[in-house]
Amino acid sequence: MIHKNVITDFSPKVYDPVVDPTAYVHPLAAVIGNVTVGKNVLVSPFASVRGDEGQPLYVGDNANVQDGVIIHALETEMKGQAIEKNCVTVDGRTYAVYVSANVSLAHQVQVHGPAFVGHDTFIGMQTLLFKARVGNNCVIEPKCLILGVSIPDGHYIPAGSVVTDQATADSLAKKISDDYAFKDLNKGVIHVNTHLAAGYNKAGI
Repeated sequence: MIHKNVITDFSPKVYDPVVDPTAYVHPLAAVIGNVTVGKNVLVSPFASVRGDEGQPLYVGDNANVQDGVIIHALETEMKGQAIEKNCVTVDGRTYAVYVSANVSLAHQVQVHGPAFVGHDTFIGMQTLLFKARVGNNCVIEPKCLILGVSIPDGHYIPAGSVVTDQATADSLAKKISDDYAFKDLNKGVIHVNTHLAAGYNKAGI
């Protein structure tokens, strides 16, 4: 389901989502309002990308939004006034959530803005990101809570970690080395999901 948002005191304009023709949004997924979905993106069943409160939401080229993923955000405007603390800035533009190119959001991930995910990063199953920045080439292993912190480029966070302050983030974030078991995981996940997007589009399902 792809449709526009409604007008409220925190969302004064109506937006149709902008979905690249090479992306595939499953009929059982929802993409609503001020959302951009890039090239070759797969939005899987029961995912919700809802740009009707905090906005805009951005999902970059070759990313995947797997089953049950939620992308949503705190309001970024109220009665015509911007709420800057609920925004992230990328290349001089503001967003509520920015998911960069080649990112995997695995099953049941929640990305709640303000939030930023850097390119070539894997966010593991059932992880929650809120008021957080995750760098490029990172791995957040499954069932993590990442709240109000920044994870530097090229690091991973172990499965099940609860990270609610920067000191904890700094102590838990480990540099991804050549012998890290999940070093190349995201490459395979991107391959599978971009090919699924192309295949479903070709099949006209």
